[in-house]
This record gives sequence, structure tokens and C-alpha cells, in this order.
Amino acid sequence: MTHHLLDDSATTNEAVGIHPDARDVEQRLAAGFILLDKPAGPTSHQVAAWARDLFGLERMGHGGTLDPFATGVLPLMAGKAMKVTKKILNHKKSYICVFRFAEEVDPKALSEAMARLTGRVYNVPPEVSAVKVQVRTRKIFQFETLDSSGKDMIARVHCEAGTYIRTMARDLGLLLNMKVQLKELRRDSSGVFALEDCVTLQELADAVWLWKECDAPAALLKIIHPIEKLLLDLPSATVKDSAAAALAHGAPLLRPGLVNIASGVASGKEIYVQTLKNEAVGVVTLTANTDEIPSMKEGEIARPSMVLMDGDLYPRRWKSPE
Repeated sequence: MTHHLLDDSATTNEAVGIHPDARDVEQRLAAGFILLDKPAGPTSHQVAAWARDLFGLERMGHGGTLDPFATGVLPLMAGKAMKVTKKILNHKKSYICVFRFAEEVDPKALSEAMARLTGRVYNVPPEVSAVKVQVRTRKIFQFETLDSSGKDMIARVHCEAGTYIRTMARDLGLLLNMKVQLKELRRDSSGVFALEDCVTLQELADAVWLWKECDAPAALLKIIHPIEKLLLDLPSATVKDSAAAALAHGAPLLRPGLVNIASGVASGKEIYVQTLKNEAVGVVTLTANTDEIPSMKEGEIARPSMVLMDGDLYPRRWKSPE
């Protein structure tokens, strides 16, 4: 995405704040996330609770529930990263699935059934789901066969967040007039995050042990990602230190505080705000179109909708109204 450069002379105070990649383990746990390759067996909640206790944290969340038997990409959120969990839950997902048919299927009938389950489809939670049962639609972007042998088919499903693959197995069975079981399920991507970015529970435990027992945090620093990486798919703006301080206290974003801003974003849309050190300040709702902002000299351009920066990190430089 292209940006409007509004002030190329702005500088940041290097004595205040810190570049995200330079944060230590404690700072990352205060606002960071781990990409876990969830094993089969435990629930997503159990895995998050285990990691929480491993670090000695009060709370730890997860982004996007996987059934106990399912494996794959599961983001674990620590500290302020839990505030942005809903943004993670809305990421597109992709899965590798193993379906078992009650009998051998005619390839043409199977292809037609899969085509009918692609696009905008009704997707009712299965009875085993903890989610309240309600009829809703979900977009299936791609449903393709990767391999098949006898009564088994390996398929890939690329879908909107909140899609129940068990429901797709049931619906496939209804269309083919036979029972279809979902034998295995592996989430291989969630938004921009893929399996190659993930670590196992054992690798996480080993890294924590090295950090705690050997004062060797290097492995853990590769595993706990700063919160900023969760927000990279949002349009962004960079602000001066003074504007970061004001936003951190809940004040609106004013035109003079901008360094640059994404082009082509309409008023009313959300935009991610960062400092000149690439630190997350928060998410703001625009009160002006970003293409109109370069012609403005002053005035409000956005209001905070989610503050992620500590209020006392950057010194306050504005006067209170009299």
C-alpha cells in the first residue's frame, strides 16, 4: 500500500521507547504472541493454559479455536496482544483435511458436490461444538482434492474465519447420500501465518527452560513475536513522539502529528498507528479521508478505537485545556 509522506524531517527520541525487535522476553510477554503447532489431544484452551503456567502469567489467550483432535497453526496471545484477538479470529484460514467415505465415490459426483460447497454456503456449527448453534453463512474460497485413494480423500479448504470443517464433511455426505467422516484436520495457515512459522509445545518448553535455567533467552526471543506483527495487514500511519503520547492518553490524532499515512482509506475505516520506531500505538478510526489529509494543515484526522501503548512511555507535551 502506498503512503502519503507528510513530514520527512521528523525524528524520534532514541532514549524513549524501543524498537520491537529489541525487546526482551518480559517486554514481549507484556505485548506479544507465539505461533504454536497445536498437537492432537488437548483443547485450544488447555494448550493456552499450559503455556500460561509455563511462563507464570495470569492470563493467556488464543486466536481461533481448534477441536481437540485437530492440529496446526494456533496463535497464543500474551498481555496486550489479547486485545487484538478478534482481529486474528477474523483472518482467513486454510486446512488440510482427510475425509473418509462410507463407500467409493464417483469422481464426477464428488467434484460436483465439492463445487456446491464452494462460495457462500450455510455453515451450521456441529452438535459437538461449544459454539451456540445458529444458522450462518461462510465463504469457502477453495475446496480442492490433493490426493485420493479408495474411500479416503485428502483435500485443502481455504475459507473465511469461523468455518466448521466437520459441517462440510456432513454436508458432503448429504450431497453424496452417504456418511462422510472427517478423520484428520490440520490448519496450515491463519492469515499471514503458516505452519513453517510455528513451534511445537516441546520446542516452547525447551526455550523456556533455556531462558529460566541457563539465562539464555535467544531461542525464546525467536518464538515470542512482538504485537506489531499482528497488525501488519492493516493500513497504517506513522506518527511523531508527541502524537504517540497524546494517543496513548486517549486524545484524538491531529494533522500536525502525522509523519505518513496510507493512501486511499476512507473516513470511518480503521487504521493502525505506529511510532517512528515501529512501535504499536494503537488502532484509530479515521474522521477524514486519507487522500484529503495532505491538503490539511491542522485539525483532527482520527480518534483512537484501541490504545495499545502505555500512557507513560512517551512524555506528554501538550497543554491541558484551561
